Order: sequence, then structure tokens, then C-alpha cells
Amino acid sequence: MVEGSAEGTTLFSPYKMGKFSLSHRVVLAPMTRCRALNGIPQPALAEYYSQRSTKGGFLITEGTLISNTAAGFPHVPGIFTDEQVESWKKIVDAVHAKGSIIFCQLWHVGRASHQVYQPAGGSPISSTSTPITGRWRILLPDGSYGTYPKPRALETYEIPLVVEQYCRAAINAIRAGFDGIEIHGAHGYLIDQFLKDGINDRVDEYGGSVTNRCKFLMQVVQSVVAAIGADRVGVRISPAIDHLDALDSNPLGLGLAVIERLNKLQQNNAAQLAYLHVTQPRYTAYGQTESGRPGTEDEETHLIRSMRKAYEGTFMCSGGFTRELGMQALADGDADLVSYGRLFISNPDLVLRFKLNAPLNRYIRKTFYTQDPVIGYTDYPFLSKGSGESLSRL
Repeated sequence: MVEGSAEGTTLFSPYKMGKFSLSHRVVLAPMTRCRALNGIPQPALAEYYSQRSTKGGFLITEGTLISNTAAGFPHVPGIFTDEQVESWKKIVDAVHAKGSIIFCQLWHVGRASHQVYQPAGGSPISSTSTPITGRWRILLPDGSYGTYPKPRALETYEIPLVVEQYCRAAINAIRAGFDGIEIHGAHGYLIDQFLKDGINDRVDEYGGSVTNRCKFLMQVVQSVVAAIGADRVGVRISPAIDHLDALDSNPLGLGLAVIERLNKLQQNNAAQLAYLHVTQPRYTAYGQTESGRPGTEDEETHLIRSMRKAYEGTFMCSGGFTRELGMQALADGDADLVSYGRLFISNPDLVLRFKLNAPLNRYIRKTFYTQDPVIGYTDYPFLSKGSGESLSRL
């Protein structure tokens, strides 16, 4: 909850996120990068995350699969097998060696998948049997783009089994040494497919009213909190984002409904979650193109400030932020933390560049989802040593 003025707060102000002491407020946002060959985190991931680590910094991994039905991109990492857990340990150790905190984002894409990613070529699972429209294309393993197929609506009795998969994945993340996990409930993926009334057409206890549509998310949160503790759990939502046809007739109402339930869970457990992570509307404009029109200032401000004021805990924003927009959000009290995606891809030393207000490297979009372990991944240059400051100070 917002208490008083945040005037004087900057991206470089320290912050206490529950039991974690952060030295600054520039967070590495979760971003799919497709470098985990056959679902196994590779040594390149250790280099990539280590490059973006600073002492007291906070990183969130790319979406990490909770099961063998969860994928919708080629070569994304999982955390549902012992081999995956063992491979993640090396990445976590590399990040911790730099003094950073790292959470694993737990991900199931739901209907945003394809038979090629499913066991035995089955149909993707979802809240619905309606496919994503032809407005969107899915990246296939051979590098081509295909259409999204018709999904299979989960039977009511199957949903607790998926909740259990999230729980097991969270336990596996802690086994791998992660400091916590983020539940990906945003951007048109499985949990969002239950939340949004533009997708969820169920007539059972998981469809219809906003209470029913929030049920799957809340069961996941409750299960994971019971397994690893509230202070190790973050939740990401995007009520106003229409990515992959994820529309809702009342985005603010949905966001506030989720927040009301998260607040109640925290009160009942007498323990706060690590944070709530909300994607701003401007993500829609910036997310699919090199440049775009942000949402109007009024819609941005009303939506985010309303949720910020309602949520009782650490509030993180993401979605097309620049250095200036991040500084403004913190100074205005609209966020406690700001996560950065694309700018962090091309600037491994983004925190230092922001601190010095130094020029930024441009990112190369065509290498975002390639499998090369170096090009477009770990080869973006750092500032020269003559910049007057070193990463070791951050």
C-alpha cells in the first residue's frame, strides 16, 4: 500500500523486498530467449545471467516450464526433471557469486502452444477449446511460424493436477538454489486464459464470475505458498494486456479482484508475498514492434495507480520503461521496483549505464529467439573500463 510520498526515490535507491535487501530497483524482467537446448539450461545461461548480475540486484529468469505440456517456444528451459534442476544449480551459483538475488518464473503457455511441442502430438490444454486467432503466429522449432491449433479445455478434475505441477516446480526451484519463484499469470498464457473473460468460456466452478475465474490462480498461489513460503513467491499479472487475444471486459476490475484475493491470502497467512508484478498497457504498443505508441497518460496512470494503491505489499511495474519513465514511476510512488526487458538484453551492464546516464546499445530483435549461445545473447558490449566506475561497485 502507498504510504506517503516517494519523492527522492530513484532507480538507485536501496529497497527491502521482504527478507531480501536490494541495492537498487532495476530488475531483470523475465524474457524468453530459447537457448536451453532440449529444455536443459546450458552453460551459456550462466554467462548470460551472471553478466546481468550486480551486488544486491534482482533477476527473474525467463519463463521456465512446469511440465512437459507447458512449452510454446523452442528450446526453453524446464524445471520439472532432476536433470533440469541440476543444470539450473550452475546458473544460480553464478548469479549468487555476483551477489544477486534470482527468482525462477514458473510458466505454462496453455493454448499458446502447438502439437509439435506436446507429448505424442496432443492438443494444447487451456481453459477453453477456442484457439488463438490468426492475428498471432507461433514460432516453431524449425524457425518457421505457424497458426495456433484448437486447444483442449481442461476437465474440472484435471485442474488440481496442474496446480500440483506448479507446486512441484516451485519446490524444484528451491532445490536448485533459487531465492524464490514468480508465478506467470500474465500475457495470455495458461493462468491468464482462466482470468480473462474474453477467453474463459467455462460453465464449471472455474468460469463465469470473476471469483470463479480467479480460482485457478489463487489455488496455484496457495499451493506454492504452502510449499515454499509466501516471502519466496511473486505473482505477475497483466489485466490490461491483450497479448494472444487475452482480452477482458473490465481490466481494472479484474486486476483489483486479483489484488483483493492476494491481500486476503497475505492477511490469513500473516505473511506478505515477495511482490506483485504488473505489466502496464504500454507493453501492447512496444511489445510487438521496434517502436510504438504508449497508452495515454491517463489510462496508464489510472490503471496502475489504482492497483498500486490497492495492493498491500511490494509493487513492481514493467512494460516499455525507459530510464526516465522508471525514475518518474518511483518518484511518483507508482512502483517500488521497475523491471526491464529488451534494454537489459542489449545492455548487460544496464544498471551501471543508467547510473551514469550513459548511451545504450541497441538491441537486435532478429536474434531474440535464436539458439546461438553467443550471438545476440552474451556478446553485447559492456561500457569500457574507462567509464570511471566498475560493475563491482553495484
